[in-house]
Amino acid sequence: MSNKTELNIPENDDSIIFAEEDVPGYSAEYKEIDEEKWKIAIIDDEQEVHTLTKMVLSGLVFEGKPLEFISAYSGEEARSMIAANPDTAIVLLDVVMEDESAGLKVVKYIRDELKNNMVRIILRTGQPGQAPEEKIILDYDINDYKAKTELTIQRLYTTIIASLRSYRDLTIIEANKKGLEKIIESSATIFELQSMGKFASGVLTQLISILNLNKNALYCQTSSFAATKDNEEFYILAATGDYSKYISQKVKEVVPGSILGELEKVSKEKMSLYSNNRFIGYFQNKLGSENMIYLEGLKSMSDWDKYLIEIYCTNVSIAFDNIYLNKEVENTQKEIIFTLGEITESRSKETGCHVKRVAEYSSLLASKYGLSEKEVEIMRLAAPMHDIGKLVVSDSILTKPGKLTPEEFEIIKTHTTFGYEMLKNSNRAIMKAASIIALQHHEKYNGMGYPNGLKGEEIHIFGRIAAIADVFDALDNDRVYKKAWELDDTLALLKEEKGKHFDPVLIDLFFDNLDDVLRIRTTLAEK
Repeated sequence: MSNKTELNIPENDDSIIFAEEDVPGYSAEYKEIDEEKWKIAIIDDEQEVHTLTKMVLSGLVFEGKPLEFISAYSGEEARSMIAANPDTAIVLLDVVMEDESAGLKVVKYIRDELKNNMVRIILRTGQPGQAPEEKIILDYDINDYKAKTELTIQRLYTTIIASLRSYRDLTIIEANKKGLEKIIESSATIFELQSMGKFASGVLTQLISILNLNKNALYCQTSSFAATKDNEEFYILAATGDYSKYISQKVKEVVPGSILGELEKVSKEKMSLYSNNRFIGYFQNKLGSENMIYLEGLKSMSDWDKYLIEIYCTNVSIAFDNIYLNKEVENTQKEIIFTLGEITESRSKETGCHVKRVAEYSSLLASKYGLSEKEVEIMRLAAPMHDIGKLVVSDSILTKPGKLTPEEFEIIKTHTTFGYEMLKNSNRAIMKAASIIALQHHEKYNGMGYPNGLKGEEIHIFGRIAAIADVFDALDNDRVYKKAWELDDTLALLKEEKGKHFDPVLIDLFFDNLDDVLRIRTTLAEK
């Protein structure tokens, strides 16, 4: 094809004319490139218009991306085509097709019904008198208006380039807006995650999601990991892609030497790094804990991508601080809870391992029963306080080696209500759960327990679980008033009391998971 093209068409013909001229930098050769393209919609009822437009523009490459042409020959076809191709950059639109305002109806459809304000619409008409430019510009949201007789090759070329620049800028603004919205949304999400592993996984997911808003910023094959420093070594907390199989392993054992060198540099200099196709984020919290985020497989990152990462990582750093501080508070609470439980048991001449075993048996049963992860953790932390009410019972009764008298037994039974009264006024979930367990762990499924003779599911699930854990461990270990039972005898009693003392569903779960129960028993055995 020559760049010098002229079609002698009568002025009243609804067609397109390319006057004779040279276009600097124009390449007539067009090779298909396997990458993203700018979509150009040609909407005109004249086949010749489609053919000539494609011929003239087929060699155009803008910002490394060629053009892709899609065609429609009527307003109805145009509406279907634009709806199916929302990423169309430019619409070259004829005004007069099946009727005198077909093109204008398409404009209304694109802007008002599809709500597509990004695509650049260029109206072309061979009969400008039927659609005066001043009225069209005022009444319709179009971006350019051309009579077909004025569209030389150079002018068409210039119009397309200008429109592509405009479309590109609008998409960047929209992506930036979405990126900032994603930052706000992601930050709110990660601040809700209290488990460090879940938090790290959430950070990776959200960061990749943020970068993916720019299709040019990230390959789908992105691999990443989040790591934390413990005893002078970085361990992988969460990972995606190639690193997903290395969770809990040392970073230095799974990454190539060249990458390890960059990680060590980041750790030493205590600052984040952008390198080739990689990003390494460094965070140190107020308590001195060090964490890293590593992403590889990135394409070229724009300054805006880096800006988004920096904003997000600022929030991540704050969230890391909050989680570590929460962990510190949580660990302190756990220590206090177990200490209180151990104090109670020590007055009965029993060891603190009893409360630890009861906690682990209880959390196991809670998990197998299907309680939420949060409820399982609450059960584990609250169970050690099941006998907290014994603090008000005299030593003479607690440490009595023989059988209790009926009067003494009535006194010992009061530890359930005393424990409840001690804990019930707290607004903390763990303390509320502990108050329930303290009150109900001696209730029986058949209604023959104490203090309130509750029956079946009238007993809170926490109370039903703690009952099994407490009785199993009490029988399985020495107490001041008895020697430990043989394991087979203990298990036989649990089976016998199924549906009587104990919830039958929980007893089945206990025996279905007996291997795990015995593993806890061995791990926390008396020294």
